Amino acid sequence: QVQLEESGGGLVQAGGSLRLSCAASGRTFSVYAMGWFRQAPGKDREPVARIGWSSGNTYYADSVKDRFIISRDNTKNTVYLELNSLKPEDTAVYYCAAKQSPTGTPWAAYGYWGQGTQVTVSS
Repeated sequence: QVQLEESGGGLVQAGGSLRLSCAASGRTFSVYAMGWFRQAPGKDREPVARIGWSSGNTYYADSVKDRFIISRDNTKNTVYLELNSLKPEDTAVYYCAAKQSPTGTPWAAYGYWGQGTQVTVSS
């Protein structure tokens, strides 16, 4: 089992920045990749960014490329998502997730999820 806990959400004005954190515990040695997803009210959950736990390779959704940065600190079992140049359409609950194998696409087969942290961007 892998437990995930997000933090760092909040209210920010358009153009501002936030940094989200996701602390992993439990069987972290089994983690292959970590991802951030988001879900806005009335919309489906969508992928945001993903990082290989060992490799550090990153993937981004087109909507956040060049604005968001995903990183990890393996010594702290923590993944970060830096949100820059925020827009009102970035308002959503942001979820951290973990996958244990390279199965599927970079956005698929995440078996562990956090509870989410709310990000609200005012115009």
